[in-house]
Amino acid sequence: QSWSRGMSYCLHSESHLDTGPIYVRENGKLHVVNQGAGGIQDVTPKTRPFRLFSRSFSVELCMNREDDRARRQRTDHFIFTYTKEGNLRYSAKSLFSLVLGYISDNVDHIDSLIGFPEQIAEKLFSAAEARQKFTEPVTGLRALQKFTEAYGSLVLCSLCLRNRYLVISEKLEEIKSFRELTCLDLSCCKLGDEHELLEHLTKEALSSVKQLLLKDNSLSDAGLRRMTAPVRVLKKGLENLLVLDLSCNPKITDVGIGYLLSFKKLNCLDISGTGLKDVDAVIKRIQMQIGLVHSKVPLKEFDHSNCKTEGWAEQTVLQWEQAVMEAIKPQDNLRSRTAALRFYGKTRRIEEVVKCTVVEAETKASGNLQFYKEKVQNCHLPLQKEVAGSHELKNNRKRALAEQERERTSKQKHLCLTVEDWDLLNTY
Repeated sequence: QSWSRGMSYCLHSESHLDTGPIYVRENGKLHVVNQGAGGIQDVTPKTRPFRLFSRSFSVELCMNREDDRARRQRTDHFIFTYTKEGNLRYSAKSLFSLVLGYISDNVDHIDSLIGFPEQIAEKLFSAAEARQKFTEPVTGLRALQKFTEAYGSLVLCSLCLRNRYLVISEKLEEIKSFRELTCLDLSCCKLGDEHELLEHLTKEALSSVKQLLLKDNSLSDAGLRRMTAPVRVLKKGLENLLVLDLSCNPKITDVGIGYLLSFKKLNCLDISGTGLKDVDAVIKRIQMQIGLVHSKVPLKEFDHSNCKTEGWAEQTVLQWEQAVMEAIKPQDNLRSRTAALRFYGKTRRIEEVVKCTVVEAETKASGNLQFYKEKVQNCHLPLQKEVAGSHELKNNRKRALAEQERERTSKQKHLCLTVEDWDLLNTY
């Protein structure tokens, strides 16, 4: 009775729950408890269907969700391929690939890459480049700076921006972030004397530049004075320059050529198409002071085929150019207007970019002023007379250099250390 009272109390306390029939085994027999009377009946149990979930349970497929971002990320973890029989097969990506993809998606949040293995860094740069992370306005610049600070010339050792002044104007800060460049081609960009990129050339980050092409950039003597001031006074800046192209800049005069004499390591110089007044005096001056000889034939160093964009960021520069071209592409309404003008026989005003070919033709007509440094040929069995004659030539050359140096310092003292030069140097 005590047992039946306890069971009845349990049933009445939980009567609000539909627990179904309760079975009790007693003396080797199975009994069912009658909930209404609170007693026990000896009946054979009736089998009921087994339910894993309640009646109100429903299943919703993930494909029906509006936000399928999580599903896309999960499918990115697999590689889908087709077999020879045409069956679709998938395999899971490696953990390295998954981590590489995650970091490249968040590459702008990296604190530093200094000391990180360059083999892995190159793969990380390629993954971020494939996702076009370096084309983004703010985050792209921040990510690119992390790579250039750590790897320098590996990111880019040579940069060709010939006739790409739109890329320079749109991606100036990104271009200024490149370090340890050895070759830089800025031909036909019409930068002028006051452009930020020309001022950046004198910084320590570009002291490694050996080949600089500034053809047709509207430069004058003032621009050359600013560009050569660190070399002339502080012995810094473009002191390692070997090849310099200043052709097709008609505002450069004899005074501006005097600033170039501080580049003692120059091997090749092109000043064709400049506004020189006394060409013969300039040729002699260049030959005597920096040892460059006037070339009768065009030099291959100035055919603009040696300078190409090379490095990890080669495709990044192409992406910048494509983005600029897409931005200036004519819209559909402008195309329809052009088609209407053609239909009615009217001509549209064409504004074409002035190419370097026109300037090159003018340069050929005005004459070639390219200089190179002669290679010293060593003679294995020199004669005594030839040796004595060479000593005399060297002494005469030293005397001539000393005389010209005295004349230069007496006539052009204002070119060395003027007040403007000191004000300019104080900015560095």
